This record gives sequence, structure tokens and C-alpha cells, in this order.
Amino acid sequence: MLFTFTSSFIKFINSNLAFVLEYNKQMLEFDSPLSSVRGIGPRFIQKFKQLGINTVGELLCHFPVRYEDFSDVVKISEISPGEKCTVRGIVKKTSVRRAWRKRMFLVESEIEDGSGKIRAVWFNQTYIQNSMGVGKVVNLSGAPSAERKSGQLYFSNPSYEIVSGNAAARAKHTARIVPIYPETKGLTSRGIRYVIKPILESVKIPEEIIPEKIMSKHGLMGLAPSLRLIHFPNSISDAEKARRRFSFEELFILELRLLGERAKNVKNNAYKIDIDINLLKSLTAGLPFKLTMSQKKALWEISKDMSRSYPMNRLLQGDVGSGKTIVAALAGICAANGGFQTAFMAPTEILARQHYETLKKTFPNFDGGIALVTGSGAKIYYARELETHADKNTVKREIEKGGVKIVVGTHALIAKKRTGENGITFKKLALVIVDEQHRFGVKQRALLLGRGDTGGGKTSAERQIPHFLSMSATPIPRTLSLALWSNLDFSSITEMPKNRKPIDTRVVEPRERPAAYAFIRNEIARGRQAFVVCPRIEPATNDEQLTTKELYELIVKSVKEEYEKLSKKIFPGLFVAMLHGRMKAEEKEKIMRDFSLNKTNILVTTSVIEVGVDVPNATIMFIEGAERFGLAQLYQFRGRVGRGEHKSYCFLFSDSASKDIEKRLLSVAKAKNGLELAESDLKIRGPGEFLGDEQTGMPDLAMKALKNPALVEEALEAAKEIINEYESLSNYPELKKRVEKFGEKVHME
Repeated sequence: MLFTFTSSFIKFINSNLAFVLEYNKQMLEFDSPLSSVRGIGPRFIQKFKQLGINTVGELLCHFPVRYEDFSDVVKISEISPGEKCTVRGIVKKTSVRRAWRKRMFLVESEIEDGSGKIRAVWFNQTYIQNSMGVGKVVNLSGAPSAERKSGQLYFSNPSYEIVSGNAAARAKHTARIVPIYPETKGLTSRGIRYVIKPILESVKIPEEIIPEKIMSKHGLMGLAPSLRLIHFPNSISDAEKARRRFSFEELFILELRLLGERAKNVKNNAYKIDIDINLLKSLTAGLPFKLTMSQKKALWEISKDMSRSYPMNRLLQGDVGSGKTIVAALAGICAANGGFQTAFMAPTEILARQHYETLKKTFPNFDGGIALVTGSGAKIYYARELETHADKNTVKREIEKGGVKIVVGTHALIAKKRTGENGITFKKLALVIVDEQHRFGVKQRALLLGRGDTGGGKTSAERQIPHFLSMSATPIPRTLSLALWSNLDFSSITEMPKNRKPIDTRVVEPRERPAAYAFIRNEIARGRQAFVVCPRIEPATNDEQLTTKELYELIVKSVKEEYEKLSKKIFPGLFVAMLHGRMKAEEKEKIMRDFSLNKTNILVTTSVIEVGVDVPNATIMFIEGAERFGLAQLYQFRGRVGRGEHKSYCFLFSDSASKDIEKRLLSVAKAKNGLELAESDLKIRGPGEFLGDEQTGMPDLAMKALKNPALVEEALEAAKEIINEYESLSNYPELKKRVEKFGEKVHME
């Protein structure tokens, strides 16, 4: 059905669309609905919608993901096995036959060009028989293969095209650099090319939005030639120049939005939090450890920001275990001392509870009230070990009255769309702290900031926007910080506490597994504990309809399988527990509490323990299927051990024999710091996997462009030049519209 469907589309488009567009050339605008283009039927409009394409402009901005170079047109007698090329010849014969496999049909054609003959074979594409009529002149593009027995060359599933007249100029699928697009079922790159080619020749190209001086300074192609060459380049170099232009444009728009936000932020009002230096000295002197110099510097930078009358917008980053939470907590207590409230949001309930317990333990005499609000419940700590469990509504009312100064929680702090549950309303919210901020969507962060003093009929000029402090233990490569957080100020904690020992990290081969188990048993006998991290929860079943990716997952250990194996076969005399995100909150809390109290020897878990878990007695991190995790994620796992006085170890296990995977895992073992590893992770996996696309709302092209530091810096420099000259962008109305539209898209994510 798929091939017939596509064939009918191509046949119809080929015979009708070019004529229709030529006839109506002046009618095609960039923002014209695709449904208004005559010659494209409703069912194909639906296919384009599945790709997020609704207008002519969106179609033309549906850029290729890669290119096939079929520009080398050679004689049949000159072709070589495995080398991509195009041959042009006359169809001598075409036939269809059923293969030995059920439902498998082969279309075979013989093409001759005077220098020789070659056979072409297509599988399950019977419609090609109608195109490959005897006597027709055709192009075939692909990499020919040699038959096993005879050694004769043939094409397997080549791209084909019927040609006449000026074949080189008219070619879309062969004899040129051929674009390959993101596709959907029933709509292939071939079909997309058929539609784009005539539209591209007929559409009215919009005005250039990038200022002329920026275009000239950075050597950018104009919009019209860039659109033509990104879809149908004459060379790979042409395609790269066109892609550079569009990548620059997206980054330029992004930077203008971020710099605009920074400029607007300075005009907003925030509570001025005057820092009591004597209180700060007293608090730090009472800590069970000394702050490092970089912790003190970060705290001072945060304190200065909070004392201003406009909102702080700062990112505090530092390696796992470097002490970011204490710095943030001290800022919260300083805010409470001024009579203000602080909201502290974490991405998981485990991490939220960890922060709550840290605040109680580190500042036991704090009498401003510390609340914990999660999806499963709420409680308040009042000082001197006085704690009350209460229903969420009671705790919310206490927060609304201002009776609680520091509120720690998960997404429960903000409104929930699905359940209709309201978030928390604060009386005097002056500071918002978000941990692992890249794990929250843009809209979620905005919702939490919106919990500030925004009610009471006040005008926007009178409203108080909370100071914003985000934290990240995932070191952020410079490219990402420039591109995604130009509206933030940065504080970095670059030192580790003096008592921290380096973690011995090893990539363990399958044959060494028994020795690793013996080592764990000996460590536990000495009173230590171990984490075992697995990438799946449920074991795959034999009756699943599995994709190639899912088949690969069959060899990866699931949490439940690993728990059964370790508890019953490997360590039957030890206490082994299991933890994963699908458990109820109360169950997860009990499991983590038992592990923290050393009632459990081994905790088998998913990545739910990636951030925030602090068990000083745990000295072994045992990671199954390590190749399934990103480098930065592996670094986070490793940071769950080595938090106490004992020597700690991290073992990376993989069943893969790939040298590339081994190299990646060895980079974790050798990494001196998290930033070095994060840079490697960004290069290997790209920013989409590193951050999660949904956390930024950025277009795909801009996300990919983040791997190009030089282009990011160029775009930022250009944005600063324009903003410094025309802050409101009033001299560039079309550019201003694009920046505003980009901002709307991001905030909808």
C-alpha cells in the first residue's frame, strides 16, 4: 500500500503540479497554506501536517538532513563497485517477477548507453514497471554491487528518473547532489523533492530579515539563493554555505531574544534583599565544614545580585558534590532574615526530599519554617527538631499567610494542567531556586517565577519579580552557555571539598564480572554499600513486536531482572533493594531511607538516582549497559559515590564489542573534571540529546548549529551589535516580528 500510495502521488504531481504553479505563479506567497496549492490533494496535505508542515514557507524551510552525491555521470563501462555514480541510458527491457520469499516482488530493468549494459533491481516497488518503459531515457543513481557468482555489476534499489531535453538542469533525484529529508510514512524524500522543486521556482521570496551590514560582515548568502541551494545545490560546498546562512539566522534570532530579555529584566522590579553580613558570617561559622573559596565567591555574587532592585538571573554551576546546595540554602536563609520567602524546586521527589533533609540537618535552629511539598504529601519543619506532617492544603495556607519562609518541592509547586491542581501562592516570594534547571521546560520555570507578587490588582510596573537562581551539576560547555543562557549571569564552583577522594573508575570487561562481584562482596563485608544502575525497568518479552533498537535493548539488563539475579543468585545473603520511578512515593521514600541508614547493602535502580542522592557510606557505583547513557549522565552517576571518607569506585559494564563505545567509556574513567566530559558529550551526542529538545524550544537547525562554537560566537556578536544600536529593533520591523514569534514558540514549549 505504501509504495502504490507514493507512486500515485508522484505520478499526479509530476504531470500536474509544475503546470499549475506556472499558471498561478503570482499567487504563491511564503505564508500561503499548503492546502491552497493546486495539485496537492488532501491526503498528501495530511502527510505534510504530520511533519509539521502547513504552509509553503514551512515546506521550503523543511531542510534536508543530508545529501547523496550522484553528480558523477559516467558511462556504464566505467562504473566501479561500491562507488556512487549516475548512468544515463535507454531502457531495453523491464519485467516483474515474484521472489522466493512470500509477497516479495522484483522489478528488473536492463539499461544500455552504447558503452555497455547494466541491470537494475527494485524490491516490492511494482509501480516502477510503468515508469521504466522500453525506449525511455533514464538516469540511474546509486552504488553498484557485484553479483556473487558472475561478478557482474548491477544496481540494487537505485534512484531513477526519466529524462529528456536538458536532463542536467531538470534532474531532481539523479545526476546531481540529491537532498534527503526527514520523512513520514507514505511521503518519501522523492515525493518531497517533487513538490519543493516547482514551488521553489514559483514562490515569492520574503524580504531579507538579517540587516545588510550583518550579511556583509559575516559573509552570508541572501535568502533566495540560500533556499535554492539548500534544496538543490550544485555542490556540497553550496549546500554547506546555504545551511550556514540558515543556522546563523536561527542563532542570531535566539541571541536577540535572550539579549532582549536581559535588557527587559533590568527594567523589572524585585525585592531588595539587604544581606546581613554578620548573620552570614555566623551561619558559615556554624557549618560542619569550611566553605571553599569558590563557594564564598559564588555566595558573594548572589548576595550582590539580590540586593539590587531588579531581578537576579544567575546560573550556579559546579561539579557533582561541589557544594552548590549549601550556597543556595544560605541565600534562602538570608532572604528569610529579610522577611521574604524562597521557593526551591527540584526535578524529582527524591532530590526534593534530599534538599529538605539537608536544610533541616545543616540549619537545625532556623525558625522561619521549612516546608516540603511534593506530589505525595507535605510537611513543615519549625526548628529544634519540631516537624509536623499535614495535608497539602493546610501547608499551602500556611505558605500563603507567610508562615513558612523556605518551600522545597517538585512540580507540585506550580499548577498541574492534567489534574487541574493549583500550585502554591506565596505571600512575599523574593527568591526562586531551581536545581538541575536544564531538566525543566521553559514554561515550567516561567510558571514558578509567576508565583511572585503579581496579584492584588497591581500594574506590571508595581509587581515584584522574584530573584532567580538556577543550579546545574551538569557542567555546561561554553558553546551552550553562550547560545542558550546569554540572558544569565554565571557563578561557578570550581573546587571540591578537601576531604573528597578521587573515585577509581574502571571499564570492566564481561570476563571480569565475577571478580567485580567478589570485590563488591568484600566491600560490603567492610560495612560499605553499592548502587547498581540499569537503563530499563521491565524486561523485554518474546512476543513484543520489536524494532531494531528494541531488539538491541533485549541484551540490556533491566532493573527487575538484575534485582532478581543479584538478590537470589549472586548475593543471596545480602540485603538487596530495588528502586525505580514507577513506584509510589511512600515506597521510594522508605527504600531510600533504609539505604541511607545502611539497612540495605545494594540498591538496584534506574537513573532516578542520577541527581541529589547523598549516601556517604555508599562507595561503589556499578553501571550496567553503560553505553546506553550519555557521558555527562555517567559522570552524574559516578558523583553519587565518593561523598564520604572512604575510598570509592565506579565500574562501567557494557556487552558491546564496539571500539567506539569502549573509547567513550574510557573517556569517563580518564576525565579530570565534568566540564571536560560535557564537552565530549556535546560533540558525540549533540545538544538535543545533551539537554533534551523540549527544554529549550529551539528549532532543530539551531540545535544542530550549537556544535559550531565559532558560528555561535559570530551570531552573539552580531546580536549585540544590533541590540546596542537599536534596543527595540524598531528599525528592523520584520526582524522584530521574527524575534517575537520565536519567543512565543519557546514559551509555549
